[in-house]
Amino acid sequence: MTAPASTPVPTLADIRAAAVRIAPLVHRTPVLTSTSLDVLCGARIFFKCENFQRTGSFKIRGASNAIMSLTDEQAACGVVTHSSGNHASAVACAARHRGVPSFIVVPENAPQAKIDTAAGFGGVISLCKPTLEARQEMVDDIQERTGAAMVHPYDNNDVIAGQGTAALELVEEITGLEIVSAPVSGGGLLSGTAIAATSLRPAIRVVGAEPVNADDAYRSIRAGSIQPLLHSNTIADGLRAALCPRTFDIIRSRVTNILTVDEETIIEAMKLIWRYLKIVVEPSGAVPLAMVLAHRERFAGRHVGLILTGGNLDLDKLPWQH
Repeated sequence: MTAPASTPVPTLADIRAAAVRIAPLVHRTPVLTSTSLDVLCGARIFFKCENFQRTGSFKIRGASNAIMSLTDEQAACGVVTHSSGNHASAVACAARHRGVPSFIVVPENAPQAKIDTAAGFGGVISLCKPTLEARQEMVDDIQERTGAAMVHPYDNNDVIAGQGTAALELVEEITGLEIVSAPVSGGGLLSGTAIAATSLRPAIRVVGAEPVNADDAYRSIRAGSIQPLLHSNTIADGLRAALCPRTFDIIRSRVTNILTVDEETIIEAMKLIWRYLKIVVEPSGAVPLAMVLAHRERFAGRHVGLILTGGNLDLDKLPWQH
């Protein structure tokens, strides 16, 4: 099932407006390079470091744009969302900035570090079974009790426009980019990235990166329709959501390809980022570099922008520790 052709999608103007709206709450994150990683990849790589972003991930961009776009009447009873981690923290942070309560539904298998971060920003945490049905049921119950406005992690145009501001900054700063890549889960970031990048530079190719252990987007693009998330046994815990009609429609029209990568290469990419860039990146954030490593021939000699989506992980439970 795809979104109807008449469904409006965010434009470059919406992304530029979002950039102005969220400026008081977000950081303009740096772009790092490494000659050593360029040699390993056979390409010129530019890393957009959203691990330095407020709340530790890009998610604050979309959450703050959505929450700051609500009318006073819509925001009066607070906001509610469901998330396995980074979006939860972002919603709680943005809600606190606006001065309204936030109610966060979190699957019980979410990393404790991410749950603690959301609670630290004032989010009222409710744990649920780790299924989309359980998440939605609890969100519906909270909305019925509180009247809170839903801020969906990705099925929301204001969220998509906010996420697109990362690529807006990247493409405007690095003018020679030929390829831009972001991870794909529910598709909000990849949708916003594709709209921003291709609107600014029509010749740019946008490539999604996805774990082979959670490859619903890869299969959906090839099938021409949304495919179910059959499994999500991946260390990239931020990439365990499924596309929705809105994001599928944008990705199908604006993204050149989606490439998958195995767990071992994700771990290798994390280690390389730590070693050469000297920064902490969570598994989900390392997936784009893992994709370049796994598919070097597709990127050889190119100028490639990669969005490192976040740096929130439990340092006592690193994926290469047993």
